[in-house]
Amino acid sequence: MTVDTSNWTLTGLAQRQAEKHGEREFMSFEHGTSLTFASLHRDSDRLAGNLASLGVGPEDRVMVMLKNRIELMLAMFAIMKLGAIFVPINTDLNGAFLQHQMRNAEPRVLFLDADLADAFDAVQGGNESLAAIVYVAGEVPAERPDVLAGAPAMTFAAFSELAGSQDDVLVTPKPEDIACIMYTSGTTGPSKGVLLPHAHCYLFGRGMARAMEMTEQDCQYVCMPLFHAMGLLMQVMSSLLTGSRVYCIERFSPQSWLDDVRACGATVSNALGVIPEFIFRSPESEYDRDHKLRLVAAIPIAAEWGEAMQQRFGFKFMQLYGMTEINIVSYTNQDDPLLPGLAGHVLDDFFELRIVDTATDTALPRGEIGEILVRPKVPFCLNQGYFRMPERTVDARRNLWFHTGDAGYFDDQGRLYYADRIKDRIRRRGENISSFEIEQVLNDHPDVNESAVVGIKVEDAGGEDEVKAYIVTDGGADIDNVALLDYCVEQIPRFAVPRYIEAVEAIGKTATGKIQKEPLRQAGVTNRTWDRESVGYKIARRV
Repeated sequence: MTVDTSNWTLTGLAQRQAEKHGEREFMSFEHGTSLTFASLHRDSDRLAGNLASLGVGPEDRVMVMLKNRIELMLAMFAIMKLGAIFVPINTDLNGAFLQHQMRNAEPRVLFLDADLADAFDAVQGGNESLAAIVYVAGEVPAERPDVLAGAPAMTFAAFSELAGSQDDVLVTPKPEDIACIMYTSGTTGPSKGVLLPHAHCYLFGRGMARAMEMTEQDCQYVCMPLFHAMGLLMQVMSSLLTGSRVYCIERFSPQSWLDDVRACGATVSNALGVIPEFIFRSPESEYDRDHKLRLVAAIPIAAEWGEAMQQRFGFKFMQLYGMTEINIVSYTNQDDPLLPGLAGHVLDDFFELRIVDTATDTALPRGEIGEILVRPKVPFCLNQGYFRMPERTVDARRNLWFHTGDAGYFDDQGRLYYADRIKDRIRRRGENISSFEIEQVLNDHPDVNESAVVGIKVEDAGGEDEVKAYIVTDGGADIDNVALLDYCVEQIPRFAVPRYIEAVEAIGKTATGKIQKEPLRQAGVTNRTWDRESVGYKIARRV
């Protein structure tokens, strides 16, 4: 069946929903501000006119470094209504990381949270095309970083009061036009700016709305940052498409999650990385089932707490697989068991998937783990490359497939399973080891608050990896490592039991809750690392 994507643009969606739903509330924020379907369309029209007066036009990049707030939504649609490209930026960036994205994007205008201005203190360059800075939630700082000092500055409040220009500056984007550039986390190198067409962005919302069976009666709880595809495209756009409500907070907190969900009447939500486990490990409450939440999309799910969390809170989990570059290509359904790694059924009306040998790209049979490759069946529902990184674009698309860098397999029913990032899988003594599975065992230990497991290179490992576990303890204090290994031996295969343990106070994460493992791998053995061989710890073979 041919899918008609001729009206798959975000700006067209906003206009259609404004005409259909008018002044009904669409999106509210913890700050007390809100948007109706009509005001999102109307106010972004006016803002688009103001941006045009600064010289913003088709294909210009407009960088937006804002927290989860109403101004981000208005800026996004205003930018797209000029045919310009929306460039949301991680609000935790500063220094060299921010400098790379400034230089790569070369924005025409920058929307900036006033209290984030000092993030640019060590940034140099990337501002040659900068025509103006629009400060949000505060006044123009008296002293501005050098890289921002040369561009005219205004506050959002004053900017929004300008006369605004009108229909003659607005354009009608096409599904194939680039809507935004989203930067990857950059854990293995400089962040890559992913070029996302309107149709690709639209499908994020359409796929989620269909998988969650969303209707106008739903309320989406958003605690993910809006500079990320999950919060903005999967959650907010699925709600815009279905005419349902959104309640958005600035930052996830396990202490306030249940109160927020109950107060806003949320029926659906998403969780990523460590978020669901943090919720599960929060103290039980008499209100755990006193809410309307029916479905939560979450990855990854662990056997140690997945079913127990569903029983405790009374909602169902939905698992999925995707990434910014490829969209969400598979979802579980209500009939699937809750199994760790199960990513569900491929959206085969939009995508073709293959599991291949990482060295040869040769397809592997069902049940064998290899790299997940993807290609689209519908035009412009996949990324269009990495901005100003042609070599990385070509490498990712070798042999006419997009290479995800993820390991997975198909079961005998044709369902997709996610195993690990290729770089996060550990090869030891001829065995492939899942870091995720070891982490789940460690996280269940009473003295371990959190863990991250990596493979590191050491001289006596014969070119393979040794397993190192970073464990977060209270204050980063050492614990009884021998007792911890005794605990692991009972639950982990002999070849996967960590050789090295290092207690730390915290583990670095991306803004979306993913553990940053590359710095942990690079650190290797430090003066804080405990080696089980230093005490002659031996693991007996099972008979």
